[in-house]
This record gives sequence, C-alpha cells and structure tokens, in this order.
Amino acid sequence: MSVHTGGAAGSGRGHVLDNPALASLTGPHARFAERRGRVLRYPVDMSPWLALPAEPDARDWADLAALAGPGTEVPLPGFAGRVPADWEITFHVEGVQLVDDGLAAAPDPEAVRLGPADVPEMLDLIARTEPGPFLPRTIELGTYLGIRHHGALVAMAGERLHPPGHTEISAVCTDPAFRGRGLASRLVLAVAHGIRARGETPFLHTGARNTDAIRLYESLGFRLRRRTVFLAARVPERLDDGLAAAVPVA
Repeated sequence: MSVHTGGAAGSGRGHVLDNPALASLTGPHARFAERRGRVLRYPVDMSPWLALPAEPDARDWADLAALAGPGTEVPLPGFAGRVPADWEITFHVEGVQLVDDGLAAAPDPEAVRLGPADVPEMLDLIARTEPGPFLPRTIELGTYLGIRHHGALVAMAGERLHPPGHTEISAVCTDPAFRGRGLASRLVLAVAHGIRARGETPFLHTGARNTDAIRLYESLGFRLRRRTVFLAARVPERLDDGLAAAVPVA
C-alpha cells in the first residue's frame, strides 16, 4: 500500500488531494473563494479550510493576517509547512486522508436529503457528537443526507471539499442513543453513491488517533492515502511588515 507522508499540504503541485482546499477553491468551489493575494479561504461560516501557496512567503502570511485580523485564531487544516515564529500554534492534531478503494456504494432507502431548513437540527446533532466542523453555511458545499427516527434527525453525512474529480465526505455522525446500528456506514455509502454517480472519487479525513473510525472506513473500502495534520495558529496582535523567522510545525 502506498501512503504519502511528506510535503506540505500547502503544495500546489502534485495530486489534487495533496492540497484539496486549493484544488477546491480554484476549481469547483471557486465561487465561494475569498482571496487576498495568493491566499484563498472559504467564508468563515461555511468551512475552516483555507489554501496557502506551495511555499508561503512574508507577503502570503501578511495577506492571511489581514484577511483574518489581528489576534484571530486561524485554522490551517492540512498545512505542514513552516509557520512564522510570531504566530502562536494553538492546535495541532495528526490526521489521515483516506480515499475510495472499492466502496460498495449504494443508495439508502431511509436516507433523506437535508436542506437549509434542517440546519438548526444538524447543528444540534453536530454539537452533541463533535465529528468535526459543520457551520451554518456548510450545507451549501454539497449534498447532505440524514436518517430520522420518529421525525428526529439521528444520523447524517455529507459533502465538503470538492477538488476536481473528487468529493470529500464529512460531518459523519450518529446520535449516541442510535450508535451500533450501522447508520453512519449506510450514510457514508449513500453519499459515496451520489459522488460516484457524478464520476468522482470519494475521500475523507479523520484524526490519526481515531482508530475505530479508521477501521470502520477501511472495512467499507477506503484506504489510507496520506498522513496529514490539523493545525491552527493565532495571528499576532501586532502585525509588522517584516518577516519573522519561520518555524516548522512540530
């Protein structure tokens, strides 16, 4: 099995999944992109993902700082390059990227399409299960499916990043009272079915220590493609024109 481990996810070279945010924001999701210089991001109420160039320089970090604002915590998911020394790293978790390698994708008869009217209930389920970021406008990024029990939303999954030829499956979660019934697996396969129907390849991210989820995804037909990192850093309160010495992500 080939697994990519090296290289910053900020690279604009190589496979589109090496920097899925950049590939998304310059491709199928370009209409959502907020840009300053060479820095692109999704609206902050839509997704924390942003895209830096292959090797960010002083101007790029200044543009990111101006885009975010002094003292703001900036999510840098997938970035494994060097952060300026005067930026405080506030969050660092190892992660993995998995890609479709023979999913038995299929529609699910109980899965329903979720829309804007469902967002409050979706946000409530996300808050109780904490699968990762889902924000008020995340639903605009793609198809979200859910399973209801007596009218209440008890499980969901949907689409987030959209690099050319690929779509990320995200926000996979199940109400604790309904776990162990295979609902998440069914929804992942149903979302994957829709992605496959467009001629695209499903992929996803999760924490490297989330071994139960990784085993589940591998049992469904995903394979580990690369290791990555989920990072956040705080913009300095005072921004200088000069470049502080960059430090590597530990």
